[in-house]
Amino acid sequence: MEDPVDISIVIPIYNEEGILSASVADLTEKLSQNPSWAYTYEIILSENGSTDSTVKVAKELQKHHPELRLLHSDEPNYGLAMRRGILAARGDVVICDEIDLCDTDFYVRALAKIHDEGYDLVVGSKALDRSYDKRPAFRKLATTVLNSLFRVFLGFQGTDTHGLKAFKRDRLLAVVDRCLVDKDLFASEFVIRAERMEYRMTEIPVEVIEKRPPSINLVRRVPNVLRNLGRLVWVIRVVDR
Repeated sequence: MEDPVDISIVIPIYNEEGILSASVADLTEKLSQNPSWAYTYEIILSENGSTDSTVKVAKELQKHHPELRLLHSDEPNYGLAMRRGILAARGDVVICDEIDLCDTDFYVRALAKIHDEGYDLVVGSKALDRSYDKRPAFRKLATTVLNSLFRVFLGFQGTDTHGLKAFKRDRLLAVVDRCLVDKDLFASEFVIRAERMEYRMTEIPVEVIEKRPPSINLVRRVPNVLRNLGRLVWVIRVVDR
């Protein structure tokens, strides 16, 4: 049986052969050099349906990074990859990150909110005034529109649902179990359900400077996002009543 760790860092990956090695090296170096980081940890790369050499690169990285775990699925499904990573996590706290971000400053600030202030869930919001979002304007607009729809149709009170988050794993597993939507909106459903289930949660500002364009074109994602949004509204407003 594998030893427990303090923190599980879950990162879905899809066709990331170009940045995977550099991102893992950068992440582990930042943690090893951060005087505020005193936790044992694992990095779970939850690969889903890559058609390039991502799996091969990840397996090679495992030889040099014992803290690295690799999950594999043939289906390109971000939400499923995130869910599988959370369920496989051994840490008391789970941090959900993106391979093109690896924001260790968020880790430290979020863990302080959890350990010192007693929050169950901390969301890194790209939409707060103090956040620094360097994504293209059309992607910022997409985030604004989507979160506005969440507020209108689901009564969401926050400013962001998709991106960096940290939470107490055992506490929030009940939320994971309730989630029904996958792909792009799993992360959003997770945050919205946590709010509706009255977990103690907060948002903190983040800096978003991506290392590469999205691995899946935003326009191609729109039909699936809208379809899953409709499904999410249905299950929360009708089925869960």
